[in-house]
Amino acid sequence: MSELGINFSSVTVGEMVDRLSGAYVALLRAGKPLKSFPPVMLWGAPGIGKSQGVRAIAKRIAAETGKRVNVTDVRLLLFNPVDLRGIPTANEDRTLAVWLKPKIFQMEEGEGTVNLLLLDEISAAPPSVQAAAYQITLDRTVGEHKLPDNCIVLAAGNRVTDRSVAYAMPKALANRLCHLELVNDAESWHRWAVRAGIHRIVLGFLEANPEWLMEFDPQNEDLAFPTPRSWEMVSHILGGVSENVHAMLPLIVGCVGKDAAYELFTWSEIYGSLPDVEEIFAGACPMPPQKPNALFALSSMIVSYAWEHRASDGIRNAVKYVYRLPHEFKNRIYKDLLEIGELRELLSNIREYDDWFARSGREWDRYGVC
Repeated sequence: MSELGINFSSVTVGEMVDRLSGAYVALLRAGKPLKSFPPVMLWGAPGIGKSQGVRAIAKRIAAETGKRVNVTDVRLLLFNPVDLRGIPTANEDRTLAVWLKPKIFQMEEGEGTVNLLLLDEISAAPPSVQAAAYQITLDRTVGEHKLPDNCIVLAAGNRVTDRSVAYAMPKALANRLCHLELVNDAESWHRWAVRAGIHRIVLGFLEANPEWLMEFDPQNEDLAFPTPRSWEMVSHILGGVSENVHAMLPLIVGCVGKDAAYELFTWSEIYGSLPDVEEIFAGACPMPPQKPNALFALSSMIVSYAWEHRASDGIRNAVKYVYRLPHEFKNRIYKDLLEIGELRELLSNIREYDDWFARSGREWDRYGVC
């Protein structure tokens, strides 16, 4: 970030979510004003997960405080400076001009609600629009209108060095923000993907091949390339249109590029030789595969099926089956099951899981459930 003349703290998306949600929750529990925490600017390559991370913060705040969290996503690239202030109109006696507040800034007030305002693509906005954002970040006002006290302000954008649409941020605006640079981290993304229900083929492929999660090169002219965002698009295609990777290959190439798509296609052929996951959840005990790639694929099948059937009695059968797998994959699956919130209490009542947790699972338990 040399164009701003400052050094950034580099964090993964998961670390960003943990640190910021923890800070906001601490303020809310202590009854301290949210405005006492500085507005945060999230920098990162296209598709790395900035917007997803903000929504994860909102969910974490809601889960830990019991408050309703409303996210207002303002894409500044689409705004003119006057759009942020509102439309001028005459007052009642037509002697003065007053400004109508933009609807996007009409936020719910009250103790039981938190508003999260995301000024997205701020670095892609023209300098005149960035200048109009000064007032929001510094004074928490929009023209003549004040943001409510229960509002958190965050901003996000691509770096100038990414060769995406981006303008160098004026230092006067930069100095009003706390800057964090988001870096790629496969483990952080995997935890999010489990909670989000990412399709098992994408989940397994990227767990076995984490180097394919992010292949962004600002010097490369290809329009399609793998990022956390484009892999989520692939997941939607496989989950919503067809699981036939060969049939969907042209669409997958259009999301992540030819090289990543063909790697996924070749790897996905493993699934045809795996045990039937429904039989595992029904109590059958087929022989586990031996090769690592097949075990990665089986792991993703079990975790995805557990996510889809969280209320199923078959979870207990699956946990017992997983106990037979090699230690590394047993750890992976049990750790992933912990990410599925509805399963945590059930897991603590299963002997095989409880035995694993007592022996080696405590290092994985980020929630103190058991």
